Amino acid sequence: MKQSTFFRVLFYLIGLLVLALGLTLNTKTGLGVSPIISVAYSTAVISGHNFGNMTLVLYSFFVVIELILHLLRERRYVEESHGALAPAGKRDRKLIFLMDLLQIPLSLVFTRFLNVFSAVLPDLYSNTRSTPGELALRVGVLLLAIIFTGIGAAMSLNMRIVPNPGDGIVQAIADTVRKSVGFTKNSFDLFNISVTIILSLACTGHLVGVGIGTILAMIGVGRTIAIFNHFTYRKMTRLSGIDV
Repeated sequence: MKQSTFFRVLFYLIGLLVLALGLTLNTKTGLGVSPIISVAYSTAVISGHNFGNMTLVLYSFFVVIELILHLLRERRYVEESHGALAPAGKRDRKLIFLMDLLQIPLSLVFTRFLNVFSAVLPDLYSNTRSTPGELALRVGVLLLAIIFTGIGAAMSLNMRIVPNPGDGIVQAIADTVRKSVGFTKNSFDLFNISVTIILSLACTGHLVGVGIGTILAMIGVGRTIAIFNHFTYRKMTRLSGIDV
């Protein structure tokens, strides 16, 4: 194995592990989870099912939506393209569909990481009123979770292997509606939060999985990715042999 390939795979796997750790730590604070997994988390809490398994179901649904969106883009591309570009476009579309399908086994592995971390890490909240010390610990862990989530997402995305379905669906929607990824990400986060709020209020009468931590994650994860990439992106891509 080439040294660059080794680093690329290594950074990718470390990124997935750190991302899974960050998402799990977020759930343990009781202050609200990341928007992208809020639906899966609230469904798991309400139904009593496993959080990792519910995330796998959600991610599989995301992949199905990605496939549909890419089929719609393919139809539009065929209508707009001209002869000389067709062969290259066909190869690109096959690669895109392959990347979509590979997100399913990736999701299976990733959600097993979530299950392991969920089983090992204790809940940091109780049903009684939090003491100042407990609340400070929960906030500190929340900030750590946001940092881990941003770093993990940046490392795995920068390696350009198979995207996490949560990132893949945002990119697919952005490509389809022809909007920026940033705008699409914010809109998709708000959509997930809205679904979680409606689901939790309808089933329990109170919010499940949505709180100040959800809002901070919306803001903080993107900033963490930007800062992390500012200091590490060029070195990581050079070591992994990725053209910048």
